Amino acid sequence: LCADYPIMRQVFPVPLPDMERSFMSDINTLTGHSPVNPVRWFEIYVEDMSRARRFYEAVFQKPLTYLPPPMPDLDIYAFAGDHNAQGSTGALIKHPQMQPGGGGTLIYFGCADCAVELQRCLDHGGSVHVPKQSIGPYGFMAIVGDSEGNRIGLHSLT
Repeated sequence: LCADYPIMRQVFPVPLPDMERSFMSDINTLTGHSPVNPVRWFEIYVEDMSRARRFYEAVFQKPLTYLPPPMPDLDIYAFAGDHNAQGSTGALIKHPQMQPGGGGTLIYFGCADCAVELQRCLDHGGSVHVPKQSIGPYGFMAIVGDSEGNRIGLHSLT
């Protein structure tokens, strides 16, 4: 899951200790990776926007913001973010041509301790696919199911 650590680390807006920051710089230099984040935006497809909003706001303890849709039949609620900061942001999307599901891309949310969000997930009707586990020097991860049947990853350094 974490074979490409330099890219994965760029996606998580988590402060890095000096030693880890130096390690990242060395790896990026050796591999030719630039400091530009490869992921700019993500979309999590939902069937029931109200249910999905309640789930994500409860699990991550942050409100989602309504965005006026650029086209008909689209409902968008965005995660808070700063487009000038490290990492990426995205939104819950309801669109008749896009369906939620458990296959395909897996998005990891950065957390202080992924066990906390994992428990909130369970408390709000989600499920656990992979419980919190160590990924060695890269921290910890868990994979949970949301209220719409999507799988999402949780990542923390502790």
